[in-house]
Amino acid sequence: MSTLSCHVLDTSQGKPAAGVPVELYRFGETLSLAKGVTDADGRYRFDELELAPDCYCLRFLVEDYCQRQFQQVFFPLADVVFNSLAEQTHYHIPLLLSGYSYSTYRGS
Repeated sequence: MSTLSCHVLDTSQGKPAAGVPVELYRFGETLSLAKGVTDADGRYRFDELELAPDCYCLRFLVEDYCQRQFQQVFFPLADVVFNSLAEQTHYHIPLLLSGYSYSTYRGS
């Protein structure tokens, strides 16, 4: 079983993105396994959750944040789909966000 955390960074301003809702789903399913909101440092840790090996979708609901920070919304959400493996103890998924783009990578 693995644990999960995430981090949203506003790359246009060089600061954490606080107050962004995040949700976790099994890939292809509509029932949320867990939900949270990024803290002042743009981070959220799914403390009550352990990931079994499977394919998951981490959904960042960035619409309100983008409207507040960029006065426009091009991407209302950003889905990151990833595989959880049995031998991995922790996954950290950062989202780098700006008005017209986002990217991600496997963090540590």
